[in-house]
Amino acid sequence: MNQLLEIESTLRLSAFVSIFAVMALWEIVSPRRSLSVSKGVRWLNNLGLVVVNTLVVRLLFPAAAVGTAVWAESHNIGLVHWLDIGSAWWVVLASVVLLDFFIWYQHLLFHKVPLLWRLHRVHHADLDFDLTTGLRFHPIEVLLSMCIKAGLILLFGFPAVAVLLFEVILNGCAMITHSNIRLPKRLDTIIRTLFVTPDMHRVHHSWRIEEANSNYGFNLAIWDKLFGTYTEDSKDGQLGITFGITRTPNKAAVPLPKLLTLPFRSGL
Repeated sequence: MNQLLEIESTLRLSAFVSIFAVMALWEIVSPRRSLSVSKGVRWLNNLGLVVVNTLVVRLLFPAAAVGTAVWAESHNIGLVHWLDIGSAWWVVLASVVLLDFFIWYQHLLFHKVPLLWRLHRVHHADLDFDLTTGLRFHPIEVLLSMCIKAGLILLFGFPAVAVLLFEVILNGCAMITHSNIRLPKRLDTIIRTLFVTPDMHRVHHSWRIEEANSNYGFNLAIWDKLFGTYTEDSKDGQLGITFGITRTPNKAAVPLPKLLTLPFRSGL
């Protein structure tokens, strides 16, 4: 298990850099939409928020999700360990799917509970939609999400390897599903039978409340379809969607200091 912790940071960083580079290049070569704010300005602020979040999590939650899973495994804590069903491939797969569902439900709650929405609107206030949008979350939301994941890991005893796999998938899919890339319509339709596509998730970032309250998934598309929160496309079409949390976009949603204080303000 110690070996898993030793390679965790390297594996996650390698996956992050690789996926970021591929999606960034794809956005340049074949963008789905034109951006309304300079990419350089948005990226500087959105990625600045990533740096803040990383420092906050490492400072306040150094064990993170994988460390929690390793600790739970070594102390036989959680349903998987109590039932003594081991870490067979099907246990790992079931754990990843269950974690996917719980994060989907967490996302729904961050929209439905007013106090949580104040935090989550930092993500939705972005005036454009590209791979950095998938990394743009308020530090308090990131910490709450980490605490929720830690609680689930301790309750269910998810294998550490499953948690590591899920964390890589979560981070990678967050960038992929928010990417400003163009996919052929037929291919998009095929993929979204099971997985979330950028066109599917782009609807979720519409200023329209009924559209923002749909398509919560980040990886598996089945939860939205199963629980009736799936919207095939925006009323405005993919090229007509207005991003943000109001019909009239507010430039105050861009600077990093404004992003950090947004949950505590009534503006936007």
